[in-house]
Amino acid sequence: MSGTPADLAHIVAGELEVEYADSGPRTGPAVLLLHGWPYDLHAFDDAAALLADAGFRVLVPNLRGYGGTRFLAEATVRNGEQAVFATDALAFLDALGVADAIVAGFDWGARTANVLAALRPDRVRGHVSVSGYLIGSQAANAQPLPPAGELAWWYQFYFATERGRLGYDRYRTDFARLIWRTASPRWEFGDATFDRTAASFANPDHVAIVVHNYRWRLGLAGGDPALAGMEEQLAARPPIAVPTITLEGDANGAPHPAAASYRDVFTGPYEHRVATGGVGHNLPQESPQEFADAIVAVDGMARRSAVQQSAVQPSTEEVRHG
Repeated sequence: MSGTPADLAHIVAGELEVEYADSGPRTGPAVLLLHGWPYDLHAFDDAAALLADAGFRVLVPNLRGYGGTRFLAEATVRNGEQAVFATDALAFLDALGVADAIVAGFDWGARTANVLAALRPDRVRGHVSVSGYLIGSQAANAQPLPPAGELAWWYQFYFATERGRLGYDRYRTDFARLIWRTASPRWEFGDATFDRTAASFANPDHVAIVVHNYRWRLGLAGGDPALAGMEEQLAARPPIAVPTITLEGDANGAPHPAAASYRDVFTGPYEHRVATGGVGHNLPQESPQEFADAIVAVDGMARRSAVQQSAVQPSTEEVRHG
């Protein structure tokens, strides 16, 4: 995967001009990799190279508010609610002419992958999600957690204030480094690795997207009325039937649900894996081989599932004469 902005491609997709990496054979099965906060597309550099070598076409966009991704119109509301990232992802696939893909991600990217797998299974052949099922709702988020749980979400409350918005804008690089260290306490990343991603936070819409995302979760900011129906569907905790592997690092220092809490949501072929050896929140970058292996395995699950479904479908002649 390309490592510098000059190597990255750009395409108009929906409300955005999306910056993205595109590696592997163009005729290979498509994989869409989605990052979270405070990370960027470079979280997948090593995993994407492994997947490209395995014959996949690997597509890795920078989300709205990150890197060289830009809004086409100044008047567009800088919306960061969960549904909008899924609409961005679909617009991106449409712009590239990709009918379906294995969709995988972590943090915000895992939530977006969940949304796509739940609501648009026609576009998702398989699904790999770090930390499982992260779809939420404003109503669910209105319920208080025990104090220790609330403490872990301190930055949500910080971003709810004007002081927090100003502070994040002023100290966004320091803020990201702190989150990296607390979310992945055993990951020994170097300055070059961090600086490569931190450059993406200079995006002029970055602070607005991050702050709106967390304020929307707490019900302190409204969403796009055009996405209200989609958010209603998501608030009902929709199941995911596409072949899925969920992943968790054994040293994830960020808030995350227990695997048992979301097992019932995955109604199709499913497996849960734990990456050991001190792997934290940014699993794709900390353990790229295990992340890539999960995508290869989901591709196999999807192929077997397609064969099984084909075997039980009556042929055209059987339908005609049945």
